[in-house]
Amino acid sequence: MKIVSGGQTGVDRAALDAAIKLKMNYGGWCPKGRKSEDGLIPKSYLLQETPSDDYSQRTEWNVRDSDGTLILTWGEATGGTKLTWDLAAKLKKPFFVVDFENEPAYRNILDWIQNRRISILNVAGPRESNRPGTIYEKSFEFLCSLFLSSDATLRK
Repeated sequence: MKIVSGGQTGVDRAALDAAIKLKMNYGGWCPKGRKSEDGLIPKSYLLQETPSDDYSQRTEWNVRDSDGTLILTWGEATGGTKLTWDLAAKLKKPFFVVDFENEPAYRNILDWIQNRRISILNVAGPRESNRPGTIYEKSFEFLCSLFLSSDATLRK
């Protein structure tokens, strides 16, 4: 399975870092100029730039080019997280929402991935400034556990 994300701080980078740590295939679209809330997305993240520096184009292209989107939230989805949700619905792309306010069931997520035959998984959620010091850490730990608990075939 390939993990894609947009490179923003928070959930996006947690997804990329989990994929890198577990030696999974990864990539995705980021805004022109590699912009993010903390400056430039490091070149060490192997991401392609969209023609526009507008975050919404990056978000749409990652949803469009994936087989499904895993949306991580901590409470109500807002901003770019809500946009991802809306775009997945509009483009009729499968999506699964995990709210960290409730205990996520790994088996339900893995079943969704297998049943939908998702080989390219877009992962999206809040940027770090929305939950400073917690959203990246929680997402990284969650995603590492999820990917490690999956079949070895999902991690290829």
